[in-house]
Amino acid sequence: MPGTQTTPGIKTTGQQETAREPLFRVIIHNDDVTPMDFVIHILVQIFLLHPTDAARIMLTAHYQGAAYVQTLPRSEAQTRIGKAHFAAGLESYPLHFSMEPE
Repeated sequence: MPGTQTTPGIKTTGQQETAREPLFRVIIHNDDVTPMDFVIHILVQIFLLHPTDAARIMLTAHYQGAAYVQTLPRSEAQTRIGKAHFAAGLESYPLHFSMEPE
């Protein structure tokens, strides 16, 4: 664009910033307290998964102790995990997610 300058290392939009962030894998951990339907609800509402995929992930975590949820840019993974932990805390459930570098 005429008249537009770009400076190396300067991020101009949220979309560009997210695109440059490292990717992280979101992991859900099993617990013996959080109801399965609540876990599915969180995976659908916060992580935007299809209910069938959410049920499969929930069962994998239930039987194996943990399960891969999805890969996201670092800030998005942190935001969604924070929302999930907050929602679980409101219900006094110990539902826990973590993230690891891709």
